Amino acid sequence: MILSNIQLKNFRSHKSLNLNFSSGLNYIIGGNGQGKTSVIEAIVYLCTAKGHTVKTDGEAVCFNEDRFEIAGIFRGETENRANVIYTKSQNKKSYFKNEKKITRAADIIGKFPVVLLSPDDHAITQGTPGERRRFIDSVISQASETYFRNLLDYNKTLLQRSSLLNQIKDHRSKNMLSELDAWSSILVRTGSYIIKQRKRFINSFNEYVSQSYALIMEQAETPEVFYAHLGNYTGEDIEKEFERQIARRKEEEIARGTNLVGPQRDDFIFSLNGNNLKTYGSQGQHKTFQVALRFAEFFYLKEITGTEPIFLLDDVFGELDTHRAQKISQYLTNVEQAFITVTDLSNFSFLKRNETDNVIMLKAGEVTYA
Repeated sequence: MILSNIQLKNFRSHKSLNLNFSSGLNYIIGGNGQGKTSVIEAIVYLCTAKGHTVKTDGEAVCFNEDRFEIAGIFRGETENRANVIYTKSQNKKSYFKNEKKITRAADIIGKFPVVLLSPDDHAITQGTPGERRRFIDSVISQASETYFRNLLDYNKTLLQRSSLLNQIKDHRSKNMLSELDAWSSILVRTGSYIIKQRKRFINSFNEYVSQSYALIMEQAETPEVFYAHLGNYTGEDIEKEFERQIARRKEEEIARGTNLVGPQRDDFIFSLNGNNLKTYGSQGQHKTFQVALRFAEFFYLKEITGTEPIFLLDDVFGELDTHRAQKISQYLTNVEQAFITVTDLSNFSFLKRNETDNVIMLKAGEVTYA
């Protein structure tokens, strides 16, 4: 799949921008504040209907404007046009595919698979369990619409059950307790599916992580991802263990008014040579692991979906030593289309380039191709 063109109107710092892209590597060059990351974010919007740096869509609208528009053309076996329009005064966002309005997130996620490597990835290996769950869930969701739908349903169930727990905490009644049992059954059924799919995913994903890490480092470090679920439960009967823990902690959940059991509490442990990366890893090892995770995501999605994802590398090379940067550059030759932002291409002479690559210079709202 190739993104051949993107048009921005009143998006971030771009009042009006029209860019044509190569089917190979696209280098987006510009100083700070020239809108490089905004182009990357616009691509993420086209692929997921969400931005990756903004907390709200309104933050992406140009100053003194009321709405932004993003339009893109994807080419593969067929041509698809995607549009995202957001109006600030109405706080309304619309997503269109081939001029047809798409209203469900499940009809967007995974249709244009995308992988983003950015400095924010430090949160995956160094941040909270929630950051790691978010990463894992995003990969599986792009590969499986069924998983994504179940994840949405599970999160809705969590909200409903949490609200009910709070009500029972204040006004306990037999009817409320019966309703809680019903929501618990739904939670166990959907949550068990999520846990099983995560386990299956990790079992296959580890191979992609190992291959990517080895190609970047060329040394005998063994990376691995472990899934800690239901309090490190190691048995196979997920549903019965889930039910057992729900029953055991029922009164505690009511007293605290919150859900205490389920995949929303799980974690993923990254290790190198059997040592916990978060505890013992150096900064260089963390960064290498983050890069390996994203390349693993790319090749996993490519194989599972049969579609080559768009690979986005935003301000990555400035944080890497020359050796790691060179290895990543060489690895990119295995990628069909990628977008790479750098401040000054002359500082990255080691980057592998060929005739099909595209260099886009952004400066003071002007665009030049080199």
